[in-house]
Amino acid sequence: MTVLELLGVALAGLAAGTINTVVGSGTLVTFPALLAVGLPPVVANTSNCLGLVPGSVVGAWGYRHELRGQRARALRFGAASLVGGVVGGVLLLALPEDAFSAVVPVLIVVACVLVVLQPRLARRAARRGGARPHGGPLLLLGVAGTGVYGGYFGAAQGVILMGLLGATLAEDLQRLNALKNVLAGLVNAVAALLFIVAGEVDYRAAAAVAVGAALGGLVGARIGRRLSPAALRGLVVLVGLLAVAQLVVA
Repeated sequence: MTVLELLGVALAGLAAGTINTVVGSGTLVTFPALLAVGLPPVVANTSNCLGLVPGSVVGAWGYRHELRGQRARALRFGAASLVGGVVGGVLLLALPEDAFSAVVPVLIVVACVLVVLQPRLARRAARRGGARPHGGPLLLLGVAGTGVYGGYFGAAQGVILMGLLGATLAEDLQRLNALKNVLAGLVNAVAALLFIVAGEVDYRAAAAVAVGAALGGLVGARIGRRLSPAALRGLVVLVGLLAVAQLVVA
């Protein structure tokens, strides 16, 4: 890999770190970039997963004020995300590469619909007493399932998480975005550890993504925290639909 190629991968990491912190689906930028410099698909996926971890950490730190008061919620869903991330990582190493290709666009579209309907769903749940502070068992299962997907590939994992959390928790969207950053980061981290131990990683590519993603996490936190709930919701939906289009065309 040449110096120019590494620079291009780092710039893709910068874009991905920014997008992941604000919305999610930065993998749709870095994964094609890694394929373009000659990495095999599975190696590109594992290297990308490892490289995006610093961006997730920086992005979560940037949202630290919105995370206040969410300790119990983060621990509950974090445990589910960790389990899901391990399962997803094992599936990546064991299953054919296109195993999830049919269901992923459907999941993202459903998540986009949930994001659009989030205010109405949250109000209805609150009136019925169904908007629990930490969510019910179905939400926990959904978070774990999203972790499986995130450990396997992860494109638009954040969009799916925002759809699930926003539709079931009566909470400010920015605070949910902060929680999303923590959960997605945990999935990436545990899957990356698995890939280091049992998979194949291109560490030069991962390092290039990591440098860009860490800077992108800072940029994304600055941008995302200033968006209104309506603007954030619209951006989530837009990125989700673009993700669907790219996955279907590919």
